Amino acid sequence: MTEATLPNMPEPEYSYIVKLDEIGPKTSALSLSIGGKERRALAKRFDLASIEAVFADLSITKNEGKIEANGMLRAKLHQYCVISSEEVAAKVNEAIAIRFVRREEAPTSAEEEIELAEDDCDVQFYEGESIDVGEAISQSLILALDPFPRGPNADKVAEEMGLKGEQDVGPFSALKALKEQMEQK
Repeated sequence: MTEATLPNMPEPEYSYIVKLDEIGPKTSALSLSIGGKERRALAKRFDLASIEAVFADLSITKNEGKIEANGMLRAKLHQYCVISSEEVAAKVNEAIAIRFVRREEAPTSAEEEIELAEDDCDVQFYEGESIDVGEAISQSLILALDPFPRGPNADKVAEEMGLKGEQDVGPFSALKALKEQMEQK
């Protein structure tokens, strides 16, 4: 088990450990590329059809105990359509900002929960004297993906399955149904 993993947690599929004493107040540049074995394991973990490529270019800084990684995340992969289960191509080209916080500084109850604005950093907790930038990149990747990918045949399959479309379940769908009933009389 590496210092950056939590007890009782499985080893991450992609790990890139950076020791805290290697990070200074000046920006450290880091370019990462996830290999084939790790991409296959991540695809399995995140229930993706495949991950063809993942690259991250980061600058890491430590200032007054705060550790932040900022940069770009790029990936090419295939997700499964939520309706038809067919493979859907996806690309990620996204700016990322990750703040690493010591586990002991984390809130211990729901009352102490950290409120983050939409444009705030993603927060990764760590223990010991190192951080796992690889796991942080992996988690940033899954957060960057469309949670409800739809393939080109999704509407057709949904219709065949009798699933209602968005227009049929919105707030005015009941009014529409009532109007149609009244017109039939």
